[in-house]
Amino acid sequence: MYLRSRSLAAASRLPPRFAASRSFTTSLRLQADAQKIVVANPVVELDGDEMTRIIWKKIREELILPYLQLDIKYFDLGLEYRDKTDDKVTVEAANAILQHKVGIKCATITPDEARVEEFKLKEMWKSPNGTIRNILGGTVFREPIILSRIPKPIPGWVKPIVIGRHAFGDQYRSTDFVAPGPGKLQLVYTPTDGSPATTLNVYDFKGKGVAMSMYNTDESITGFAHSSFKMALAKKMPLFMSTKNTIMKKYDGRFKDIFQEIYESHYKPLFDDAAIYYEHRLIDDMVAQAVKSSGGFVWACKNYDGDVQSDILAQGFGSLGMMTSELITPDGQVIESEAAHGTVTRHYREYQKGNEPSTNPVASIFAWTRGLLHRAKLDNNAPLKAFCEKLEEACVEVIDKDGVMTKDLALAIHGREMKREHWVITDVYMDAVKTKLDKKLSAQAKL
Repeated sequence: MYLRSRSLAAASRLPPRFAASRSFTTSLRLQADAQKIVVANPVVELDGDEMTRIIWKKIREELILPYLQLDIKYFDLGLEYRDKTDDKVTVEAANAILQHKVGIKCATITPDEARVEEFKLKEMWKSPNGTIRNILGGTVFREPIILSRIPKPIPGWVKPIVIGRHAFGDQYRSTDFVAPGPGKLQLVYTPTDGSPATTLNVYDFKGKGVAMSMYNTDESITGFAHSSFKMALAKKMPLFMSTKNTIMKKYDGRFKDIFQEIYESHYKPLFDDAAIYYEHRLIDDMVAQAVKSSGGFVWACKNYDGDVQSDILAQGFGSLGMMTSELITPDGQVIESEAAHGTVTRHYREYQKGNEPSTNPVASIFAWTRGLLHRAKLDNNAPLKAFCEKLEEACVEVIDKDGVMTKDLALAIHGREMKREHWVITDVYMDAVKTKLDKKLSAQAKL
C-alpha cells in the first residue's frame, strides 16, 4: 500500500508572477531535473513521529530532492497511521524494503500505556523496528559520527568502533512470568517428530517471584555471523564477538561455536589477506578491553548487549545524537538505515508551543546518506556515491570547522559555561549544511 511517491514540486517555489505560466513552470522543472543526479532504482522511505518527522521533511525537501532524480516509495509509519491500518503499513513497508533493497527510516514511537491514552490507540502496537527486523533479518550495525571539536568522555578512542547487534530473539522475544506463590517451574521441549519430550526442572518457588524463557535459532545466529564477518572485511578492521559462555554454556556456547565454524570454513583466508583477525571474548573482558583500547574494530554483540553497548559507544565518542544505524541482511544486499535515537518528544512539545527547538538532525541526515550509499553501491552509481559523501562531509565540517552546531553539541563542549551564542536552532544549522554542500558540489563540477 504505497501512500504516494515523493517528487520535488519545483513550481511551488516560483515567484507569483510566474505561477500562471504552465510552460515556464514546465521548462524550469525540466531544467532542474536535467541537473539532478539520476537514481535508476527506487528507495523506500519510512516516515516517523514528532520532532524527527518535522526535521525529516526538511531533509527530504531541501537536502535530498533538489539534487536527486529519485523514485521514493513512501510509507507513513507515524503512530496515527499505524493505528489506522492496524499496523499493516509497517509490514508492507518491510516487504517493500525486501523488494527494493533500500529502506530509509525516520524515528518512530513505540507506544506504552501513556501513548495509548494520548493517541487513543486501538491497542499497544509493537515496535516498528522490531517488526521490520523480524521480517528482514540481519544485523544492526551502529557506528559513531566522529567530530574532532566534541570532547570524548573516552579520549583514547581515536579510531572508529562499529557495534553489530544481533537483532533477533533473546530477551526481546522472551516469555516472562510472575509466579504468584509457591510452585514448580519447568521448561518443556516437545519434538514435532513424536519423540519423547524433554522436561527441565528450573526452580522450586517457595514464594512469589519472576521467571523468563528465551530462545534463538541456528539460522539467525548464522546470519548474524556472516553479516559481522562481512562488515569487518568491508571496514578492514578486526572482529570481536562477545558472549558469557562460561555461565550460559549451551546457549551462549552455541553462538561461540557457530561463529568459529563459519570463520574457519568461509572467512579465515579472506581475513588473512586483509591482515585482520577474529576473536571470541567474554563480554566482561571485552568491555574492559574496549574502554582501554584506541578503537578500530568491529564488535559483534548479542541482542541485549548490543542495545546497551551501542549507547555506551555513542556517549564515549561524545554524543548520543551522533550515530548511524544500519540493518544489513546476511547476504549484504538489503539495508535499512535510520537514526540511532528517538523522536525527541521534549523538543516536539516546545515546537507545538510555537518555539524553535535546537534539535540535532545529523543522524537523520546520515540515515538518508547511508541508505543512498547502498543504493549507489548496488547500482554502481558513482555520482550518487560522491553526493552522499559530500553531504556527510558538509554536516561534519559545519560543526568542526565553522563552529555552527545545535544545543546538545554546544553543551558537550562548553558545559555550564555554554551561552546562547554557542548554538543555533535546527533550521539555521541545516541551512549552513546546504550552503556548504552547494559549495562542495560547485567546486566538484568545476574540476
